[in-house]
Amino acid sequence: MCARKLAMIVLDGLRFDTAVTHMGYLHHLVEYGIAARFQVRSELPSLSRPLYEVLLTGTPVWKNGISSNQTVRLSHQESLFHLTQKNGMSNAAAAYCWVSELYNKAPFNPFYDRIQLNTDKPIQNGMFYWEDHYPDTHLFADANFLLNGYNPDFLYVHSMNIDDDGHKHTADSARYRNRVLAADSILANVLPAWIDAGYQIIVTADHGMTDDGNHGGTSSADRDVPLFVISDLISPGIREEAIPQLQVAPLACHLLGISPSKGMQPLSVGGLSKTSP
Repeated sequence: MCARKLAMIVLDGLRFDTAVTHMGYLHHLVEYGIAARFQVRSELPSLSRPLYEVLLTGTPVWKNGISSNQTVRLSHQESLFHLTQKNGMSNAAAAYCWVSELYNKAPFNPFYDRIQLNTDKPIQNGMFYWEDHYPDTHLFADANFLLNGYNPDFLYVHSMNIDDDGHKHTADSARYRNRVLAADSILANVLPAWIDAGYQIIVTADHGMTDDGNHGGTSSADRDVPLFVISDLISPGIREEAIPQLQVAPLACHLLGISPSKGMQPLSVGGLSKTSP
């Protein structure tokens, strides 16, 4: 397989049904045969830090040991950041500070660890934030800086405003739904340029959000999240079958043109070509 560029975007706390009804730009791409949409069933527990590790290493909690939001240590697994470096590729992340704690340095010190550029750590270039209300507009500006300034083969972007409003106002609120609309609008402004720059795109979420304003349980509101993929390696359109969240990391490897880690599941997502062109 030949190496290709990928931007992986995680919209923290975005439940599947709200993505379906409130992400007009992404569904425009689906309708016009540019993007594919899947439903993903998250791993358990449906909490943030454990699912960051799931998305980036493709390993379940019982194996990786990141079992709660209070598990503050470096990951023991081989992540997408490790794998891109291993294959001679570059990477960058604009993300919540827990991502830095998992792969670069724990605990996170905001006075020293916010900006990490040209490092010898798994995340080579990172810009991190630590307040959940850090504006998504600023985050995507950070991501755009990294994309244009460092041209990473793998760019990871992780926003928190949807999750923040879900906790404050519940998923059954205008504030939550409007925040999803706002995120879709940001994507409408940045994705065309990123696609023109040669990036394939993944947009997904770690977990959903309940009408009680929380997550962590086993309900569909907790666990069902969207997955949008823009790549010529996957057939566009809506896939009705739900796929396990452990498939996201090996899918990212397939799109990047690299072999998955030994800890990842074999890739079984439908609609994919077998090899990169």
